[in-house]
Amino acid sequence: MSRTRTPGRLGIAIVVGVLAVGALLAAVRARTDGTAARLLDVLPREHAETTTGDTENGETLDEADLSGLPAPVRRYLERVLPGEPRRVQSVRLRQTGAFRLGDADSPWKPMTATQHYTVDPPGFVWDARIDLAPFLPIRVVDAFVGGAGSLEAKLLSVVTVADAPPSPELDEGELARYLAEMVWFPTAFLPGHGVRWEPRDDRSARATLEYRGSTATVVFHFDENDEVVRVTADRWRDTGDGEYERCPWTGYFSDYREVDGMRVPTAAEVAWNLPPGDLPYWRATIDDAEYGPLPTATRRSNTSLSPNPE
Repeated sequence: MSRTRTPGRLGIAIVVGVLAVGALLAAVRARTDGTAARLLDVLPREHAETTTGDTENGETLDEADLSGLPAPVRRYLERVLPGEPRRVQSVRLRQTGAFRLGDADSPWKPMTATQHYTVDPPGFVWDARIDLAPFLPIRVVDAFVGGAGSLEAKLLSVVTVADAPPSPELDEGELARYLAEMVWFPTAFLPGHGVRWEPRDDRSARATLEYRGSTATVVFHFDENDEVVRVTADRWRDTGDGEYERCPWTGYFSDYREVDGMRVPTAAEVAWNLPPGDLPYWRATIDDAEYGPLPTATRRSNTSLSPNPE
């Protein structure tokens, strides 16, 4: 009898153990989900507090005054906003790619992410999963909300591996990220959204954005198709001991496609430009994009940007 009962008891114990672990992971995952949800809840409320008038029915490109912009910026906006797109107020992107944790010898790890943005005021929440190994994910929530930057990373959604303390450097760095990534919602570059442009040459221009005491400056580089292919900036980089240092940083954009009346890049990579050499650490494709008035509202479009089979 013992030989027939032992496997049954062992099986029950395994099932109970699996259920217990599953319940624990579900609980801690819900707690980390709450971080992203809390930040996302602030974005539309801040928008409502700072926006007046009917922004959903704002000016079209034809009505916007582009005459005061540097020539390459004007050509870029005419290129990526060819029709009459309404000014975007919120965006949600789904990303698939890889992330590098560590130095140039560290391996790339699979990554999936969802990123929300708002315009007027500027803000974003990047909610990512990075798989260190099978069944060993890191959950990262990176954000700029209410003029404050934040970064939280947890192994298995419970063990904190990064939690950046508030600082002016973090705020400025996150605002710079937002400014560089506005290529995914280029109507925010139109006059009236706070971006100041300075001419550099026929293929580049410097953009500056200020919000709640933080100032970010990014240089946009345009190719022969008048599309942004590269952005450069001096951004604050965490040295790993709680201190920050300014480092050159570059983002690359490619594979432009039309979505909701705009041309946006669907592939990107970013890198720190360090003395020993460049350190790429994030690369991804945009699988789909949703544009709408607010993050919690029904979107105007849900467009897949995945390449079609040839």
